Amino acid sequence: QVQLVESGGGAVQAGDSLTLSCTAAGGTFNWRVVGWFRQSPGKEREGVACITYNGGQNYGDSVKGRFLISRDNAKHIVSLQMNGLKPEDTAIYYCATRIAYGVGLGVDEFESWGQGTQVTVAS
Repeated sequence: QVQLVESGGGAVQAGDSLTLSCTAAGGTFNWRVVGWFRQSPGKEREGVACITYNGGQNYGDSVKGRFLISRDNAKHIVSLQMNGLKPEDTAIYYCATRIAYGVGLGVDEFESWGQGTQVTVAS
């Protein structure tokens, strides 16, 4: 099992931008579908964005037009560029992968998860 590692989180001001990265530790392989999820205290984990190996994408309604997911298959890196950040974007952001090929954002559709990186957006 390859460990997923998220990085790039931090504390920013509303309206700022931040880019998160997801990488694989302990091995190198082509990820089929990679997703970003987030969870705030007292709320359920929600899908933010996902991307297939060939670039198919999907975004959660709350981040459409503001966030952009991308991947570098040669380097095994999946990034999430977050623009126009809002206080409600504050959460722990998780990277995840799944076997089924598609762009669904259901939490139960993903099997492997990283430990998360904290993003805090001040009002």
